[in-house]
Amino acid sequence: MLNDRSTSTYWIYGSTDKNIWSGPGVGFDTYRSSDLRTWEGPFEAFRPPAGFWSDGMYWAPEVHEYQGRWFMFATFTGPDDHRGTQVLVAHTPEGPFAPWSDGAVTPRTWQCLDGTLFVDEAGDPWLIYCQEWTQIHDGAIWAQRLTSDLRESAGAPVLLFNASHAP
Repeated sequence: MLNDRSTSTYWIYGSTDKNIWSGPGVGFDTYRSSDLRTWEGPFEAFRPPAGFWSDGMYWAPEVHEYQGRWFMFATFTGPDDHRGTQVLVAHTPEGPFAPWSDGAVTPRTWQCLDGTLFVDEAGDPWLIYCQEWTQIHDGAIWAQRLTSDLRESAGAPVLLFNASHAP
């Protein structure tokens, strides 16, 4: 959920696919509310453009305001079963969101999901995400520095902890 304090509006985002685990990906929709009781929508927040690298399994959209724009971090899966977090951008929290990064910003050979933006005390952006337990058997939470424009990863991922180490 996103709270746009500048307009006193709440936004929720979600997948549109009837079966998120198979079939073509449709995109993400959003709903808005001023009181968290009454919701308007759905509004089309993202629909993949022609030639988009992922054809299905779209989930976990999360939106953040950063440097005067709205960025969506979402999980996508490609036809080769590569799963990663891609960054999308829009001028408003309603969208429409368009691809910003060139594919996923998570490591290409890893199965990653559920990315979220974290901006550290120095103002540097990071992506926090999960590496799938299905790939490494003990899922891991990683931090990946991003470029200041959020288009690419910068440097090596930093392991925060494995699932078995979480309290």
